[in-house]
Amino acid sequence: MRCFFNGTVLTSLLPPMLATQFVLGILGNGVALWIFCFHVKPWKSSTVLLFNLAVADFLLIVVLPFRASYYNSGLNWMFGKTMCNICLFMLQLNRSGSSFFLMAIALDRYMRVVHPHHSINHLSIGKSACGAGILWVLTVSMTAHVMTLQHTNTTYCESFMIDTSVKQTVSWHTFVFIFSFWVPFLVILYCTVRIIGHLRGRQLAQHGKIKKALCFITVVFVLFSICFLPSNITQMLIWAKTHQAVSTLPEDQVCSALDNITTIFYSTIILTYLNSALDPVVYYFSSPVFKNFFRRTLRLPQTDATESSEKKTRESGSQSLSQL
Repeated sequence: MRCFFNGTVLTSLLPPMLATQFVLGILGNGVALWIFCFHVKPWKSSTVLLFNLAVADFLLIVVLPFRASYYNSGLNWMFGKTMCNICLFMLQLNRSGSSFFLMAIALDRYMRVVHPHHSINHLSIGKSACGAGILWVLTVSMTAHVMTLQHTNTTYCESFMIDTSVKQTVSWHTFVFIFSFWVPFLVILYCTVRIIGHLRGRQLAQHGKIKKALCFITVVFVLFSICFLPSNITQMLIWAKTHQAVSTLPEDQVCSALDNITTIFYSTIILTYLNSALDPVVYYFSSPVFKNFFRRTLRLPQTDATESSEKKTRESGSQSLSQL
């Protein structure tokens, strides 16, 4: 038996949140893609990773209006089963893709700062593109099952449904959701700690600009945690509580026992979409091209020559950090 949760709270809370995320995300990532395509020259291996991150974020953001309509109409999906699966696939695919590309960017910064002479830091654009392609193939293969989901209730369009008949295992969909967070999370945490430790060990952290870069790395990690950690912890709690409820309660009481925590989960999963709306901040700090573009747009002073000179002298430090 599948549980259909009470979405009264969600139908009033989520539509305005999704609409806000859509506006911020479509503008931020749209502008970022335009800058990548027409203003960032020449490209580097890190540029390839950032561009693919922007693509993943943009593709996730474009389906948010469908989710907003779904919640605004009281959990009533009006676009057909095929479109439901397409939207759910796009959300899962690009949520996972965004996490994996953030992980790759963190690894790239780690290698350039901590191991600046390693050969991997000199990959060609073609090889970097192949690496990005491998990440996309991995992500698609992990999330393709969403296209085959069967919806017993035609008004519901959800990929995370509690099935009280499953007692012993975690579903593949839940595993992918958890795996695509915890692996990038641990890698980003490791890279961040090692970069900070390396620069402090070389006494670079005393410089004002380095302090700002170190602070930014911490903010990136904190934002990633805020956006993804709550929903993953809640999903793990749902699995544990479902196992307990199925084992101890009559079948007709299991769903009601899980209603509150399910509502919390659907509220926290909205934060994963927020990550895609906030990633343009990463692009802004990734390159002077982005900073100068927005400075020109807002008619602010451009980056001066002195700052550029200082940046070159600290290439293995502040420049590598500012690209995270």
